[in-house]
Amino acid sequence: MTISPASGADSPPTFVINDPRRRRAILWAACIALMAVVASVSGLNVAQPYLATSFDASQGQVLWIINIYTLTLAALLLPLGAAGDRWGRRPVFLAGLAVFAIANLAAPLAPDMNTMLAARLLSGVGAAMIMPVTLSVITSSFPEGERSKAIGMWTAVAGGGGILGMYLSALLVDVASWRWLFALPLILTGIALIIGFRAVPDSRGATSGRFDLSGAVTSVITAVGVTYALHEAPSSGWTDPVVLVPLLAAVVAGVGFVIRELRTPFPLLNIRHFRTRGLTTGTTLLLVLFGVQGGVSLMLYPYFQVVLGWSGLLATFGMMPMAVLMMLASGFAPRLAARTGPRAAMVIGISVTAVGLALMAGFVSTDGGYVSVLPGLVAMGLGAGLAMTPSTEAITSSLPQEDQGVASALNDLTRELGAALGVALLGGLLVAGYQGAIDGRLDGVPEELVGPATEGVASAAVVSRQAGEYADQIRVAAQDAFIVGWQQAMWVGVVVMGVLAAIVLLRGPATVGEKAEAVGTD
Repeated sequence: MTISPASGADSPPTFVINDPRRRRAILWAACIALMAVVASVSGLNVAQPYLATSFDASQGQVLWIINIYTLTLAALLLPLGAAGDRWGRRPVFLAGLAVFAIANLAAPLAPDMNTMLAARLLSGVGAAMIMPVTLSVITSSFPEGERSKAIGMWTAVAGGGGILGMYLSALLVDVASWRWLFALPLILTGIALIIGFRAVPDSRGATSGRFDLSGAVTSVITAVGVTYALHEAPSSGWTDPVVLVPLLAAVVAGVGFVIRELRTPFPLLNIRHFRTRGLTTGTTLLLVLFGVQGGVSLMLYPYFQVVLGWSGLLATFGMMPMAVLMMLASGFAPRLAARTGPRAAMVIGISVTAVGLALMAGFVSTDGGYVSVLPGLVAMGLGAGLAMTPSTEAITSSLPQEDQGVASALNDLTRELGAALGVALLGGLLVAGYQGAIDGRLDGVPEELVGPATEGVASAAVVSRQAGEYADQIRVAAQDAFIVGWQQAMWVGVVVMGVLAAIVLLRGPATVGEKAEAVGTD
């Protein structure tokens, strides 16, 4: 027997795989499929000019090609994660891979804008079927002693795979064409499909009753509204109706979702599980951590490309130390958590991340170049890797075995929303700091040049090329103001990480000793 059912008539079924070779195959299938999904989140960012030319599209339309994938993925994670629990993780996983492959085959062949948008939307549907199952099949198949290591590997791919995928995408764009960007997810999907067809078990929860359709609809509206508002807020402003209307709809739907889940006997997500310290702390940590990472990435690219004058490919390569160290630290994190306990491991990771933000705030400069940000990148990668694995395990272990798809979807959704939130908030701090700092540095510059220069460092770089005698003043003023905005955003990040560390210390997952004491008290 390779599958061990749970003992006891009232126990929910478990599908622990006893064969180590099959467990390795499951892990390979899950991680390769996950890499295909996360690489597709950021991969098209490097091809924006080519998409605009190929489809005669505006910047707004190009952003829709990129963002519709993220919106669809975030919207469907929770209901499709629950579907995997109810209908079987293997069929949902394999069907998701098939849908994802078809979408990534159609995208490079798209003759027009509408076909491309449809392909990206379909790709998001497939990704939402795949992503929750990649983690839930690990948590349901691996025995307790091996589960932490497997989650560490999954976390490594989830954390660093996006940057690695962006680098490979940039390389493909440089040496071939933007249409070849879809070759990478297609190849990865094919490999995952071959391995997964043979190895992934058909585990499922012992869920009875009707599927919570009302909960699914309200969760979709909430996720779409929040994600869309966060994407639009940096460019449109928080008071613009295009941001306020979907945000209001998300709030109303979110309240309806909570009420529905508290009343129905068969909830999509049992809200009462948030009383568990591991679930609340794990989701909070991932939300904040991915928010900080998203905001930092937003600032690093203009620093590399505008301030240092790097190409898109070189700028992406400059992010690799953070991604590689994040992946390595994620693999080491289970051993650290085993020695110190998950709460201490989380706090160590948060603290190292805060040190990385402080290093980037204190040492970044226009003259220092890449060396001035490299120590901060290294520390951030190490800290994030150490914190993410125990947080992910805290989330998945807080929900029962039959709800592992929902737990995985909640983990994934937290990451997606955190990244969008960080881009919106830290990006707003960067813009505010930049505009406040550049005002007094453009004295004597003609008004028609001042306006575009105050919009951002990229706009100022374009203006400076045609500014004649004012070129150097505009360029230096913009770069100095960018550093000021950067530092302000980074120091806010340090404060946020400090508050997060205090929350984890007070409300982190219970240690083995605390659990034993609680049992003894009962």
